[in-house]
Amino acid sequence: MSPINDHIKHLRKDYAQATLSESDVNTNPFKQFEKWFDEAMNAQLDEPNAMTISTVSANGRPSSRIVLLRNFDERGFVFFTNYKSRKAMEAKEDSAVALNFFWQSIERQVRIEGKIEKISTQESDDYFASRPRESQIGAWASAQSETLNSREELENQVKLFTDKFKDTTIPRPSHWGGLRIVPDFFEFWQGRSNRLHDRIFYALKNQDWKIGRLNP
Repeated sequence: MSPINDHIKHLRKDYAQATLSESDVNTNPFKQFEKWFDEAMNAQLDEPNAMTISTVSANGRPSSRIVLLRNFDERGFVFFTNYKSRKAMEAKEDSAVALNFFWQSIERQVRIEGKIEKISTQESDDYFASRPRESQIGAWASAQSETLNSREELENQVKLFTDKFKDTTIPRPSHWGGLRIVPDFFEFWQGRSNRLHDRIFYALKNQDWKIGRLNP
């Protein structure tokens, strides 16, 4: 075994900050998420809105990547992307997706499963208008997930659109906008000692949320 693998084998961290029981959680999973998200922000974590989104291709090949949560309410969880990107195209083929938030320093993670849908044109327009100008240019310049021959090619596209929109308001490209994950399952995971973690889940049944516990 290589030295690095021997080191990995012995990596251990015991979790002991908190507990989680059925009596602790809100009956509404969105309210419970809001509570935990507030606590993650108060803990001054770097980018507590960073979340892993997993999609599956038409031939069953899964892929995951980190995106940033930009809005959530009881309709679902919203992020923004190029609609021609791999994740968006896969979600178009199969709307079932999964999210994961991991907040290491407070020993928590939240898993969310559900269906994905486009948000309204107005919502996408409003968010795009709030972005820094350089990010707006980037949405035009990057053919996200497509092969790029060189960094110079990308920088040339940035210059092209910077010149094109000089001294004008930058419109939102039609291929860029928001996607909303509409959940039907949540899991709130609280790290516990000896890997005997607390896992409380919510499953949507006939428009009601059933609360239960999973083995660690």
